Amino acid sequence: MQTIQANGYPIYFSETGYAALNEMLVEEKYSNIFVLVDSQSNEYCLPQFLPFLATEIAIEIIEFESGESSKNIETCVQIWEALTELGADRKSLLINVGGGVVTDLGGFVASTFKRGIDFIHVPTTLLAMVDASVGGKNGVDLGNLKNQIGVINVPKMILIDTAYLETLPKNEMRSGLAEMLKHGLIHDAMYWKKFLDLKQLDFADFDTLIYQSIEIKNAIVMQDPTENGIRKALNFGHTLGHAIESYFLENEHKTTLLHGEAIAAGMILESFISWQKKLIDEHEYLEIKKTINHIFNPIVFEESDHDPIQELLIHDKKNEYGMIQFALLDSIGKIKINQTAEKELITAAFLNYKT
Repeated sequence: MQTIQANGYPIYFSETGYAALNEMLVEEKYSNIFVLVDSQSNEYCLPQFLPFLATEIAIEIIEFESGESSKNIETCVQIWEALTELGADRKSLLINVGGGVVTDLGGFVASTFKRGIDFIHVPTTLLAMVDASVGGKNGVDLGNLKNQIGVINVPKMILIDTAYLETLPKNEMRSGLAEMLKHGLIHDAMYWKKFLDLKQLDFADFDTLIYQSIEIKNAIVMQDPTENGIRKALNFGHTLGHAIESYFLENEHKTTLLHGEAIAAGMILESFISWQKKLIDEHEYLEIKKTINHIFNPIVFEESDHDPIQELLIHDKKNEYGMIQFALLDSIGKIKINQTAEKELITAAFLNYKT
């Protein structure tokens, strides 16, 4: 597949990416190479990745426990200390091999260690390939609040190899599908329609769908790298989705959700709000709800959950002047940013979600 040129870095695919990586290792003359993995990618992906590295430079592996609960400043401190103890300097390279937690956290660690060292993303989950690794956002959670601490800083390159997806369980693949659905809903109605009936979807062409999803996100980010305008479109489903994800993460009586599971629910809820604000029609709303619910098991929300979830919205990083900001659909394939919704409308969305 043809290389995609992003904002200051290339996105390579498969063999082309490994060749470019090895060429860069020669050109940049790095002092040493550190590969950051979590316990999952260390076991399932690192053995596939390391044989592709053709270099005499010393390589050290740094591992942390997998899961969203590790995406915090404490884990960063442990990695910074490991880098220091292993002799990392300004000419070191950090290669992040793993899912969204690894790329988000690894990019932040590299961007802040000694005021910044080079890093590369090798995403190994569908979610990381089509979303988390693309766009230069790096960061960690603050307690249960998603992505509160971070920077926008781009990698030297991204290397996409869909062979890593063979290691993923089905629920992780579904989690990544949520972001692909979002890209169609906010930017490309024809792309969205490809997911209306998954039984008819030719998964032999899934690499092409991944490529198109990356193209959509990259095209939006290229217009607005620092999220002052149209990049906010990528937050569709995430205002409520992140609040749901945080609430289920902190509540011991709830089952922790994967990111895509929470975002899928968020997209249905925010589509309802779009419908009620007359931005989409009822047919479009029902099509979205039906399609997403065919892929994801609906989340059970008790009425007692509504207020605590809405209280978390105040911490959303898109908010301005204390106002909660939504990116809402303006028909399928189009988006309207900087929208608001009163509490009663959000509550109505939760009640309709159950039906």
